[in-house]
Amino acid sequence: MTEIRNDSGVPLKPVYVAEDHGGEEPPPGSFPYTRGIHRDMYRGRLWTMRQYAGFGTAAESNQRYQFLLKRGQTGLSVAFDLPTQIGYDSDDPMANGEVGKVGVAIDSLEDMEVLLKDIPLDMVSTSMTINATAAMLLLLYQLVAEKQGCPPEKITGTVQNDILKEYAARGTYIFPPVPSMRLVTDLFAYCQTELPNWNTISISGYHIREAGSTAAEEVALTLSHAVAYVEAALAAGLTVDDFAPRISFFFAAHMDFFEEVAKFRAARRIWARVMRDRFAAKDEKSQALRFHTQTGGVTLTAQQPLNNVVRTALEAMSAVLGGTQSLHTNAYDEALGLPSQNAAELALRTQQVIGHETSVPQVADPLGGSYYVESLTDRVEEEALAIMAEIDELGGAVRCIETGWTQRRIADSAYRFQTRVEAGERVVVGVNKYANDGEDKVEITKVGPRHQVAQSRALKRLRAGRDQAVVARRLSDIERAARGTDNLMPPLKAALADYVTIGECCVVLRKVWGEYRPPEIV
Repeated sequence: MTEIRNDSGVPLKPVYVAEDHGGEEPPPGSFPYTRGIHRDMYRGRLWTMRQYAGFGTAAESNQRYQFLLKRGQTGLSVAFDLPTQIGYDSDDPMANGEVGKVGVAIDSLEDMEVLLKDIPLDMVSTSMTINATAAMLLLLYQLVAEKQGCPPEKITGTVQNDILKEYAARGTYIFPPVPSMRLVTDLFAYCQTELPNWNTISISGYHIREAGSTAAEEVALTLSHAVAYVEAALAAGLTVDDFAPRISFFFAAHMDFFEEVAKFRAARRIWARVMRDRFAAKDEKSQALRFHTQTGGVTLTAQQPLNNVVRTALEAMSAVLGGTQSLHTNAYDEALGLPSQNAAELALRTQQVIGHETSVPQVADPLGGSYYVESLTDRVEEEALAIMAEIDELGGAVRCIETGWTQRRIADSAYRFQTRVEAGERVVVGVNKYANDGEDKVEITKVGPRHQVAQSRALKRLRAGRDQAVVARRLSDIERAARGTDNLMPPLKAALADYVTIGECCVVLRKVWGEYRPPEIV
């Protein structure tokens, strides 16, 4: 009989029995949290439904947030455009053609005020997918919250702030790894005293998986990056149980349904033991892996896009069965462009149907005890631990990125998967099987050049109205801190409060630290 393998290349048996896994796990809410970090999981409260959105100008994105909140979304998730992500103002020549296209354009406090207009930040938690400029975007958010009168302890949410995966898989880096890691740990230290309930990092496996990794590689690379952040924070003088409870994670949910459930369970188990045994963390919150999930962007197809509704529903269900703390469901038209309003609403409704109509949330870890799922959990854990050990032997996560080892590993897995698709061994419905001859008609949301024109005009007005001596002094303070060892967050906050732009701050930091140039990978 022909051997059957899943998307990660794991051979699958036709039937699994009790002997195929390592034994019964402790109940949910108990170390090592394989079965979930809370005893009752979703019985008391569903996961946060946090739809990722943002495009064009701050005013347009604000309208989309208001629309989603009125339809039952329970948390915000902000997408920023590429210039914002890599530290260029909208009127910079480097931003030409990209303003507002893959997210909202935020240049200054003025834009953030518009973005969050009439949204009560003491009642809504916000996730911001931002990395190289995470410190600045968090400070802008804090400044708006303070203007609303929101107390520090009620400013809640997450900045992704995961720069290592940018070097490994995504590419929106600015500075070299060492100063970038300093910004990460400066943010850790700042939030410890100033924003006690803010999640200071969301270490992302999502982009690693989207770039082509297997499930086990997603877990291993993500947790190895997390180890590097913990080590950097400890080296900066922080105490593990002071910052680790605010660490969170971000994973993908792809189409291999049962392996995805197993992946989430394995990740929790590995992290709990790493924190307890490697870093001597005593606080249970330091040991319990909390994560956000997004359904797979690369699993969406431009062909027969309505099929994506089914894909997203199945991926969302695997995330819920795997015990996610928050979830974004992709819109069916995202392989073609920005989500239309109707598609975004249907994506949110997908979560609501799972949450309110299926009874799945009424039982914690409902697939626990499944011979197949338990065996896959063991298998993912075994493979992930072997990869993590290899990373340690090679000098750690940062070193593996600097040498290109991580990038090569992801690229090799992506190549193997794509080869199977092109050979027809891995079916993608509507693409390499059951394809249509005609064209599928779907409304496509487009962002045109008017957004860049509008942002550039607004920046011109903003700069004309500022006290240039104050701006110069604020930028000088940033440069002095960057050349020294003081925490960069206070001088950055002072500058942003006086409407210095993100691009202007980054010009100074580029001057001091330079820009990162990736190694050539053969």
